[in-house]
Amino acid sequence: MRILSKRQLKELVLYSPQHVARLEAAGQFPKRVQLGPNRVGWIEDEILEWLKLRIDRRV
Repeated sequence: MRILSKRQLKELVLYSPQHVARLEAAGQFPKRVQLGPNRVGWIEDEILEWLKLRIDRRV
């Protein structure tokens, strides 16, 4: 399992941190993992699955 930083997430998803937070709050994006008081990350497999679902839904 690999944890992605904010920078790594942005390279994969191309969304601003604010937009990611809005999607998370709406339940439309994988939840972040609190790694420490000032550090968060995302599970890479969950992000890749989220992207795959979007690719599969395209016309």
